[in-house]
Order: sequence, then structure tokens, then C-alpha cells
Amino acid sequence: MMNLAGGRKGMMPEDRYSCELLRAIVWRPVDVLQISRLAGNVHDWDALLNLAQEHRVAPLLFSRLADMGAAVPPAVQERLRVEYERNYFHNLANAAELIGVLKAFDREMVPAMPFKGVVLAASIYRDLNARAAGDLDLLIDYKHLIRATNIIRGRGYELKTPVRPDGTPIPTETYEYHFERQTDGMVLELRWRLELIRPRFRRNLGLDWVWPRRRTTMLAGAEVPNMSPEITLLVLCMHGSKHVWARLIWICDVAQLVDASPDLDWKDVTRKAKQSGLWRALALGVLLAHQVASAAVPPPVLRRFERDVGACKLAQHIEKNLFEAPGSTPEDRMPYDIQLLGFQDRARFLLSLDLFRPNERDRAVVPLPKSLHALYYLIRPFRIFWDRSAR
Repeated sequence: MMNLAGGRKGMMPEDRYSCELLRAIVWRPVDVLQISRLAGNVHDWDALLNLAQEHRVAPLLFSRLADMGAAVPPAVQERLRVEYERNYFHNLANAAELIGVLKAFDREMVPAMPFKGVVLAASIYRDLNARAAGDLDLLIDYKHLIRATNIIRGRGYELKTPVRPDGTPIPTETYEYHFERQTDGMVLELRWRLELIRPRFRRNLGLDWVWPRRRTTMLAGAEVPNMSPEITLLVLCMHGSKHVWARLIWICDVAQLVDASPDLDWKDVTRKAKQSGLWRALALGVLLAHQVASAAVPPPVLRRFERDVGACKLAQHIEKNLFEAPGSTPEDRMPYDIQLLGFQDRARFLLSLDLFRPNERDRAVVPLPKSLHALYYLIRPFRIFWDRSAR
């Protein structure tokens, strides 16, 4: 049964109605009568439309309300229609530009994998305008970065990310170049590594991770490369978890992918999630997709994720605060970023902290040959305890 707890009791009624309606438009299967009833309760349509835009679900809202008749004021229908058409033309422009960039890369033998955005809309929604228009996102191999940058600059883009004189990246916590084109406002982000958290997620998830099992998708009449459903699910869960699932569309994306991929290899997904340190991110994304949008997750898979107490706690908090405090994290002794990590990555993070990193005092206590320096991580706690007990 659909849970439409649109917000806490402290919210204004108009806000609650807006939240309940947005929850209803992503629920599966679509309940037209429920959506009509909730639309009839909305009094502050401006608040609803603003909330829909914040959560990037305005195109979906237009589609769901298109046949509601008197329940939706004509001025609101017109505003939604105008936004829907604006988004449609923006997405067409994005698709045409993406196809052009991929062809230019192909001529220079630069493999590139588009993700999110219009490719996601075409592959899992089967509708270019089902998602709000965004930027163009491309994943490449780092060795092709300078060549790819020159190609993009040749298309009129300006690189906004600071670089060294030789064109290589200045070390930062991110692994992307941000390009903008002034003539039409087009934005393109070139990435050579996907990341869960910054800066201590040390998994090198790049083109070699997504390229071998690539597929193709028809986009505006052209065939473009696309990630497999299994990798796409992991990337969506990585991206949503990184941003604390602050937008409803990210949860909707996961639910849509699950429903559009009845042959999804869940065993392969969970194995890859463990190998890549994305188990908790996957569990969190799938739990939210099931709770918020009723994604059709196979019961054995769902039960496995529900046994992850930490993921369940995070999912409950995010669902409860989705509209009132999006992006907030629960109070916990362990930071949210660290809760997302698997055991090995969490241990690696803790060992990277100065508190656990051996120093010269540890080496002075027990001199060891270089081949045994890893043992200083075991010696350090005892050395610290000895120092404190001697005070």
C-alpha cells in the first residue's frame, strides 16, 4: 500500500499536499484516482511547481496531470505545458550535441561513454522528455584527456576547470573537467573516474569498468554507446548516495531502471557492488526505490538489502526528510560518507587518518626493516597507550 507521508506534522497543509502529490506521481503502478484526489487538495500551486522543479520531476508531473481536467487550474496546466516544451527542445539540443561530440571522438579514436541525462531518458524511460534536461556527461580514459579536451574546445567550449600549463589536471578532490559554451549555454562535463565520496574513496572506477560490457541505445535516430543495466544501476546508486538522494528524480531513476530491466542480473549486480565498494550505496538506492516508488525488486534481493541495518536506517531518514530537509543525514557517531563504505574501504579510510598513521616515534620504539614497516600500524596503538599510561 502506498505510503504518502509527505512531510512532518509541522509542515503547512499546502506543503503536505504538494509532497503527497509528488510521491504519488512516481508510485508504481500509477493510481490515476489517487493523483486526481491529491491534485484537488492542492491550494498553493506555485509551491508545488517550485518543488517539482527542485526535484527535477516537472516533466513527469505534467504527464500525470495532463488529463486531470478541473482538478488542475488552466493557468497551471499552461505553465506546466510551457516548461514541458522547453525541456523537450533542451533535450533535443542535448541529444544532437552529444551525438556530434561522440562522432568527433570516434574520428580521433577516443572511446567515450555517455551517462545520465538524455541517454538515461532514452534507454530506461523510452522517452527523451521524461527527465528534466541537464548537462552532458561523458566518461573517458585518462590517457585520452588532452585529446578529448582539444576536441571539445574545437566545438566552441571553454574549459572552466583550472589546469596546468601542459593541460593536465591540477590535483583536486574531483576527477572531471567542466566545459561551457557561451553561444548556446551548453554545459559538458568530462570525467575520467567515477567516485562515491571525496577524497578518500580510492576505487579506480573508470572507463575500463564500464566499457567491456557496453550496449547501444537509439538516441534521436543515432546509435550511441550505453552502459549495461547492471553497471547503470550501480552508477545511479553511487551518484544518488554521493548527493544523499536529495532529489526525487534520482530515486525515480533507480525504480524506472529496475522496472525496465526484468532480466537484470541481480547476482552480478551484488557481486560487482561488493568488488567495487558500492554495496551500501546499492542497498540504499534499491531500498529507497522500493519504499518511495514501489520498484519491483525481487523479494529475495529485497530481503537481503533489508538485512543491512545501516542501509535501512539511512533509507528511513532520507525518505522522511526528502522534501522538508533534502540532503540531510542522520545524527550518528560515524559520518555519512564513512557509513557508505564497505569494510575494506572503511578500514583504509581510518588507517589514512593521522591518528592511526605511524610516525618517527613509533619507528624509534621498535626499529624494523622496510619490508616489515606495515607492522607499525599494529605497534602504534600500543605505543600511544604506553605513552598515556606513563603520564
